[in-house]
Amino acid sequence: MKTAVYSGSFNPLHIGHLAIIRHLIEEAGFDCVHLIVSPKNPLKDGISADTGRERFNAAITAVNRHTELRSKVKVDDIELNMPEPHYTIRTLDALREREPESSFTLTIGADNLAGFRHWRDYQRILKEFGVAVFPRTGYDLTSIKADLQKEDPEYRITLLNAEMVDISSTTIREAIRSGKDMSEWLM
Repeated sequence: MKTAVYSGSFNPLHIGHLAIIRHLIEEAGFDCVHLIVSPKNPLKDGISADTGRERFNAAITAVNRHTELRSKVKVDDIELNMPEPHYTIRTLDALREREPESSFTLTIGADNLAGFRHWRDYQRILKEFGVAVFPRTGYDLTSIKADLQKEDPEYRITLLNAEMVDISSTTIREAIRSGKDMSEWLM
């Protein structure tokens, strides 16, 4: 089974995440998406790992609101049950061990690809699993991909031609804190 691994803090899940999930299933040819709620990104500050289970439960609720996704999207708590630090390579290895019949591809944004050399065992991720990359404003994906593949032409980097939704979880959280109704932006 061709499986997209889409991980993040998802604090909260919003319509941009929904657009990515739909693109992976409807356009990019993935059989399913593992939506992995990360307790704590080792490269980012600002989110507490203590809220991981709460965000996981919120992700289940969000996916269940979209009945067309239920059979194709698995909200996965694999990282919530793994010891810290939560490196993506550890998650991918654990998924492959748990589901050897599946072929896993990591889903990331252009901003993540631009800094991918900072990720633990990024070479293994690119060679053994590959990445499917969504565009983000301000990033030249073709150049970033070419630069990485100068290092190793066998790196598996798929650039996705998807519509960009210009919203972030940070913007939504800040708006909610200031009393704005952001329900139309939530997944």
